Amino acid sequence: MNFARKFYTALQQAAMAHARWDLEVSTSIIRDKRKVWLLAILTALGLMVSLAFADDLNLPAMLGGSKAYTPAFYTTGIFVASIAIGVCAGLITGCIGAGGGFIITPALMSAGIKGILAVGTDLFHIFAKAIMGTAVHKKLGNVSVGLAVAFLVGSGAGVLGGGVLNRMIYEANPVASDAFISVIYVVLLGFLGMYAMLDFLRLRKAGNGGDAHGGGGSSSGGLPAKLQSAHIPPMISFDEDLIPGGKKISGLFVALCGVIVGFMAAIMGVGGGFLTFPMFVYVLGVSSFTTVGTDILQIIFTAGFAAITQYAIYGFIFYTLAMGMLLGSLLGIQIGALVTKLVPGLYIRGFYALAILAGFVNRLFAMPSKLNDMKILSINLDLCAFLTNVGNWLFFLTIGVFAVWVIGTFLSKIKELREG
Repeated sequence: MNFARKFYTALQQAAMAHARWDLEVSTSIIRDKRKVWLLAILTALGLMVSLAFADDLNLPAMLGGSKAYTPAFYTTGIFVASIAIGVCAGLITGCIGAGGGFIITPALMSAGIKGILAVGTDLFHIFAKAIMGTAVHKKLGNVSVGLAVAFLVGSGAGVLGGGVLNRMIYEANPVASDAFISVIYVVLLGFLGMYAMLDFLRLRKAGNGGDAHGGGGSSSGGLPAKLQSAHIPPMISFDEDLIPGGKKISGLFVALCGVIVGFMAAIMGVGGGFLTFPMFVYVLGVSSFTTVGTDILQIIFTAGFAAITQYAIYGFIFYTLAMGMLLGSLLGIQIGALVTKLVPGLYIRGFYALAILAGFVNRLFAMPSKLNDMKILSINLDLCAFLTNVGNWLFFLTIGVFAVWVIGTFLSKIKELREG
């Protein structure tokens, strides 16, 4: 139980670090007129493409079928839905201070997009945002070059493994691919959701409003000490600015952590930040200061490498869908960040827990239908459809209520924000 609590705290810190990066990148894009115009042009092109193919009745079937190599076109409805999903993810990131990317893949799958396409598109969306918002990020000065190189070598290998596995499962059985991705999200979101709700209830019972963004520390003993004492070449020095003489650790351990992060990022369609932070701080014993800078760097390269080499060249990315999510998230994250100035942290943490649990229920309730299609279980089709619909409604209703509440708070108190 104690280990699970520490692991949840580490994941929470990772989500916070990723959210801070996401907010800075989004703000950088919004404040640059050239980037705003570029985004507007790309969005207009996406809308034109979706309108041009809106009457082609074969395209939705292709999107939901078993063909791997299909055109990246879709209906106007899906384009609008992608903007809405981006807004909701942005609101969660900006308002809660924790990465909202965990809802994107489940949301896209619930909207009818194949799991592998949702993963590839989400990775490209992350990469596109990083490229547009980060030229030479000032925080990259915190990066230990040795740690970064070893980690990226490992993450590259992990991305290759995760991408190949995802495509192999999809080519063998598209339904199995959706089921595989859903299982990963069920396990992760179930764990995070349970502990997030327990945290909320504990703070509520104690009468403590709490910080919406949580907290945590780092680790310098235990496993990190053992790994740092193992002298396996090449040895990498880090944290020289914080500790006289710095610390040293084998590049092999750093690369192995990169393999795990890259593998999970390629399978789940995330930047990998949710794992980088706990691994660096709690496994390798790297300071939070150095970890944040390295995390920013790895998100750009891991997401970009995975998106291009494992999904884009195989036709598993909808570029216009990614642009819709990017547009929505840029808007949502700005509103969410402003609302944190007006709302007690306790309520925000409660919504965070509910949002994670909604994603968990959504993927869990979709599993009977997947298992039935795979002939693993024999379940009544009407029951499968009912469970899937219940999961979808609960998910979108929870996220929708949160979005309406945040936007409503923003609009009703906009005068107060201006005065502040």
